[in-house]
Amino acid sequence: MTPTDLAFASATQLATLIRTREVSSVELLNLYFDRVDRFNPELNAIVLQIRDEALHDAESCDTAIANKDAIGPLHGVPMTTKESFSIKGLPSCWGIPELADQNRSEDALSVQRLKKAGAVIFGKTNIPIQLADFQSYNEVYGVTNNPWDTSRGPGGSSGGSAAALASGMTGFEIGSDIGGSIRNPAHYCGVFGHKPTWNLLPMRGHAMPGVLTPSDISVIGPLARSASDLKIGVNILAGPDEILTGGYSLDLKPMVKPVSELRIAVWANDAIAPVDQETEARVKAVARSFEQAGAEVSYDARPDFTAEHSHAVYQYLLWATMASRMAQPAYDEIKEFVNTLTEDDQSDAANLARAQTATFKSWAAMNEARTHLRWAWHTFFKEYDVLLTPMMATAAFKHNHAPMGKRTINVDGEQRPYFEQLFWAGLTGVSYLPSTVVPTGPNDSHLPIGIQIAGPEYADLLTIQCAEFLEENGYGFVAPPAFT
Repeated sequence: MTPTDLAFASATQLATLIRTREVSSVELLNLYFDRVDRFNPELNAIVLQIRDEALHDAESCDTAIANKDAIGPLHGVPMTTKESFSIKGLPSCWGIPELADQNRSEDALSVQRLKKAGAVIFGKTNIPIQLADFQSYNEVYGVTNNPWDTSRGPGGSSGGSAAALASGMTGFEIGSDIGGSIRNPAHYCGVFGHKPTWNLLPMRGHAMPGVLTPSDISVIGPLARSASDLKIGVNILAGPDEILTGGYSLDLKPMVKPVSELRIAVWANDAIAPVDQETEARVKAVARSFEQAGAEVSYDARPDFTAEHSHAVYQYLLWATMASRMAQPAYDEIKEFVNTLTEDDQSDAANLARAQTATFKSWAAMNEARTHLRWAWHTFFKEYDVLLTPMMATAAFKHNHAPMGKRTINVDGEQRPYFEQLFWAGLTGVSYLPSTVVPTGPNDSHLPIGIQIAGPEYADLLTIQCAEFLEENGYGFVAPPAFT
């Protein structure tokens, strides 16, 4: 393999090459260091590095290979993590300036598991402030650019993760997702991403200092250049945290039927959150790939609820969860605003503020509505194996750092609300469903488009295996030309 081939190889391939001693972990790490030095100034994807520690770990990995010691599935593979994961001795500030100098005292559980699997972690990747945007920029680390077009963003909040992978500056990545934050960067940058079933991958260490409670809706998960890497990532990171191990164990079921026997539902567009024609066409093209393999495909199948109801429940629970992370003064300002509202004020701003300051009774009512959604999906997936949907309304858009309320997205010539796109992430996120994003290749403007494969709770291996089928049939990672 040439150095460029190595840089863009999957983590699975890299682990095999290291195991067979065709390349050493140190050689591979230095290759990524060279690429970071060359390309990161243009992209600003990797914002923190621990080179000396990583070199020591890579040397230890090579020694273990030479001694024929037992090794893990990512043995010697260099990788980075999203900035929001705790790594001992590094800040995890989530883009908040006040936290930029506060180093964490221990590794996140996910980082511990990756290191146990042999991964060599050498840095962290960029995010938006408080992980709350479809772009990745903040006052602490600056702006991250998309490797397909640096005038555009890479997505968010795991935007640095996807940009680093797509540009061949790292071997593997982990991100987090509450509103598409793994999935939309995967879509915008042309890589694979997996949002797991809620709490399947324990989140301890991916939180503000002192927080141990898993956040509602939010998950952590892998991003990669191949679907097989997603499977490795889930198998490494999944399973109960220590507090649950007295009675719980991991038993994920793989797909047990051939693709020809799958029943595929397709939700290619919706008036509540329109996607452009080329995005809709990619969803339908993927559906035809399943159809050509013998699968049964339905374009009309839907769970027993309306899109509007699902989105309303999702938005309420999302805004309540995000507000729980706010600093107290900002939260108090919203409470004061709510106190000025009249009952007949049903404006977007009023309902957002009510959700952000929800009473437990109000939150519990929405949680009950969510549970009904989960059961509706459970019934739906008795008839259909997976659901195909868009991920975002368009391919990557130009950098837009205007105030949130003033941002729009151009969808086939029509300016649509910026956060309307949350629908496609929230459709599966609110109900805890696993969702895998698969790249379908660049469009005529040389920008990637991804599609989403969703399945029933805990069917993570099923959606990833569907992604593997698509990868085998031409829907794989393509490196952005400027970085090859």
